[in-house]
Amino acid sequence: MSRPPLFQEELINRYDKPGPRYTSYPPATEFHDKISESDFRDWARASNEELIPKPLSLYFHIPFCSSICYYCACNKVITRRKEKAEPYLQDLHREIEIQSQLFDQDREVRQLHWGGGTPGFLTHQQSQKLMDKIAQHFNLSGESGAEYSIEIDPRVMEKGGVAHLRSLGFNRISIGVQDFDENVQKAVNRIQSLETTAAVINDARRLEIRSINIDLIYGLPQQSLQSFAGTLDRIIDLDPDRIAIYNYAHLPHRFPAQRHIQAEDLPDASEKIAMLNNAIQMLCAAGYEYIGMDHFARRGDELTVAQRNGSLHRHLEGYSAHAHCDSIGFGVSAISQVLDNFSQNTSSLDDYHDSLAQQRLPVKRGYESHQDDLLRRDIIQGLSCQFQLDERQIARKWNIDFEDYFADELKRLEDMEKDGLIEMGKDEIIVTARGRLLVRNICMVFDAYQRPGQVAGLYSRSI
Repeated sequence: MSRPPLFQEELINRYDKPGPRYTSYPPATEFHDKISESDFRDWARASNEELIPKPLSLYFHIPFCSSICYYCACNKVITRRKEKAEPYLQDLHREIEIQSQLFDQDREVRQLHWGGGTPGFLTHQQSQKLMDKIAQHFNLSGESGAEYSIEIDPRVMEKGGVAHLRSLGFNRISIGVQDFDENVQKAVNRIQSLETTAAVINDARRLEIRSINIDLIYGLPQQSLQSFAGTLDRIIDLDPDRIAIYNYAHLPHRFPAQRHIQAEDLPDASEKIAMLNNAIQMLCAAGYEYIGMDHFARRGDELTVAQRNGSLHRHLEGYSAHAHCDSIGFGVSAISQVLDNFSQNTSSLDDYHDSLAQQRLPVKRGYESHQDDLLRRDIIQGLSCQFQLDERQIARKWNIDFEDYFADELKRLEDMEKDGLIEMGKDEIIVTARGRLLVRNICMVFDAYQRPGQVAGLYSRSI
């Protein structure tokens, strides 16, 4: 997979439309309120009874930030007072106690992720207590291959913050940058110096953090092709292991913070496309490979190795080199995936607290997967992770006639084949270098829930 994606502006303009990022299938837009705590408990019980129960992945949503970033679409609480987190942390501790009783204690936690908001908002004492609580109730893996990651905002890190996180067991960090240009930072209300960011990265390397990721966004107000190229130069100099470059989706009707951003201050579509093209060229020239769906990684990174050997996965937290786990989400709006089914906690802090005060899990909605969902999920995984699909393997696994079952989908793929996005050989579909940037669109062909008129306003555009 060492070839970079082939950038063709005419095709991108034609196919660029809103669609899911497929961190879950079906997408979270299909979750509904008929799923309850009782369903989740049933799924947890059945997952323990599998012949070989899956290892566990734990996600903790820490919604606190000391200031608001105008582009943000996360579930968040804005406050500078650290003590404001205490009631929420107590609720998290209670949720840990309840959840841990549902899963057999011999099931190892292979993945652990703290996201936000920013978990760096917590004091050292607060984060230590949270990790101690997790370790008390779950079987944290001692294996060197375990993946314990945390999202970091360098602006709020306490002195010795990276050393503290390392002492807690975190071996991966993801750093939000978005853009280093001062005019862009002012426009989105996120002032973050190169020096502050570099200091965190240097600490992480000194303390042998295994992987460093940096998040960027293109399409922000006041951004230009030239200014974003300057940011990329600085990012390449910082030499992270992974880089994610997301397209800014301006949806102020859904995310109130974005109402601070004026549409006329955003770069137009042609300049956004030019930014992406230039980013691809710069990163590939600097030794990064395009993994897919916004993500780049160094050639020796676990993700690129997993993509080459066919073991790359995509799940609720994005791309991973680890095998599929049962994923448990903690905190407001957190999503769980257990026994291939989904549940999501309430996004209301008050409802979250009230449920746990009554010793109930705060499940608000979810989705119970059917065989057709699992089949299509398998296909979307293959296309988005490996850029190819073996139809015979799918047919054997699911006991179907692939060409008959997906006759409509294969017909719709013909135009994509004519455009050179895919090659349809005998019993296989291969995403070409030309099609890799548009792999979301290819996956959407196999998505049974993409109905006419549904996607507008629900998702970011594919480019």
